[in-house]
Amino acid sequence: MAISGRFVALLAVGIVPTVLFGSGWGALAWVGLVLVAGAVDVLLAADLGTVRVERRMPRLARRDTTTDGTLVLANDGQRALRAVVRDMWEPSAGHTPLRMHLDVPAGERRTARMRFAPFRRGRRRTAGVAVRAFGPLGLAARQRVLDAPAELVVTPPFRSRRHLPSRLARLRELDGETTLQLRGHGTEFDSLRDYVRGDDVRSIDWRATARRQDLVVRTWRPERDRRVVVVVDAGRAGAGRVGDEPRQDTAIEAALLVGALAAAAGDRVDLVVMDDRVRGRVHGATRVDVVQRFGETLALAEPGLAATDWAAVPAIVDAVTTQRSLVVLATSLDSVGASGDLLAVLPALARRHAVVVTAVEDPAVGAMATGDTGADRGDRTTGLPSAAGRDVHRRAAAARTLLDADGAADVARRIGVEVVRGTPEQVPPSVADAYLRAKATGRL
Repeated sequence: MAISGRFVALLAVGIVPTVLFGSGWGALAWVGLVLVAGAVDVLLAADLGTVRVERRMPRLARRDTTTDGTLVLANDGQRALRAVVRDMWEPSAGHTPLRMHLDVPAGERRTARMRFAPFRRGRRRTAGVAVRAFGPLGLAARQRVLDAPAELVVTPPFRSRRHLPSRLARLRELDGETTLQLRGHGTEFDSLRDYVRGDDVRSIDWRATARRQDLVVRTWRPERDRRVVVVVDAGRAGAGRVGDEPRQDTAIEAALLVGALAAAAGDRVDLVVMDDRVRGRVHGATRVDVVQRFGETLALAEPGLAATDWAAVPAIVDAVTTQRSLVVLATSLDSVGASGDLLAVLPALARRHAVVVTAVEDPAVGAMATGDTGADRGDRTTGLPSAAGRDVHRRAAAARTLLDADGAADVARRIGVEVVRGTPEQVPPSVADAYLRAKATGRL
């Protein structure tokens, strides 16, 4: 049972005679009358056992955008339903309105529109719908939670989508508008043309030259139907925050952008989300569904407490494909010590594949390393470092952090791996550029 503000207001009226005239019996009589009216109101309210709830809503929603849904309340009873409805979604689902007022005649149904503006990715759930059925006086209501579970999968926002048109234009140039004259891995024959001074003599087609009595060279273009494998780190390294978001969100944005770009190029794209074991997988995504499938899998990716088992990555990639591929390791290189397990597996991967590793930089660390410091080294009274001294220590720690990251990146580059470093805003488009360079140079 629940009471309304009208019920409380009527009870308060009984206090006036008591305060002004000292009439306690009058107040008690008034309270009894209000209580009886409330009980009668509850008895005349609709039976919630005859009320059904139906939902019409999408299964997926993108973070930081809005999507609509509907809630249908069906009254199968004999009395009219005057209801206040509250759908019990998690707060991060961004569900509005929080309460809905519906009047449903007997034997009919009414629809309420809802809007979702989720601000966290992942699964957002509701346990049911709380319904209060008020009587005709609006004093008191029956209350019950109707079983109506639902789930909304909130996918990543894909903010890096704005970089896609410019990279697609570059891809079209590589794929036909400007013909590549390359030999090596990841290229296929395109056409024949006359020899021009400066062409690679290895591209001369001697049979065509003999037929035409003039030098003819082959032109090459990037192969389609190549493989791109994106491995997103779901270990504890991804939990480190840069600004307001964890590092893993940068890895997710990079995976979405390079996946959409590679699928548009006609390549087959695979996704693996893992820490000490595989947490999610997308196999052979195509141009039509790559963003949806990637988004749905990455929506559920959360950095855990376990360290990522990088030693298992070569076997996972070999299980996906045995041909030469582009392998993108969306993680973060911090230092040679912290990234030792990752650096240990890079030689085996680089021998068979073109490998790209991301390294996310914190702009705050760079600003700290270059900040101004005072000359004072401490407080002689307390013996503790002064503000200027603490600033020197912060600068030294920041510089040490940057040097460690430089050292890890240098080790990876000597192995033959391309390292993409930058802020969270810079890393996704830089990974897309690395993919385009692999296409252009024939490494893919």
